[in-house]
Amino acid sequence: MAITKVWLDESQNECTMCGACEAACDAVFQVPEKMIVRKGADLSLEDSIKEAADACPVATIALEYNNSGKRDYPN
Repeated sequence: MAITKVWLDESQNECTMCGACEAACDAVFQVPEKMIVRKGADLSLEDSIKEAADACPVATIALEYNNSGKRDYPN
């Protein structure tokens, strides 16, 4: 499955700005204040992106696979 979208989803929890995502995949994530996805980020870095999502203590990193139009990971 290809990651087609990555975003900050604060519908359940707020980003704590811990920097875990940036430590896991700084090519995609940046934490100047709240986490942002870098413009033009290389979404083919799937293992690192998923590692960053798994490392997020409040699960605010959302991933969409194959243009599904929904949050596919984490559920």
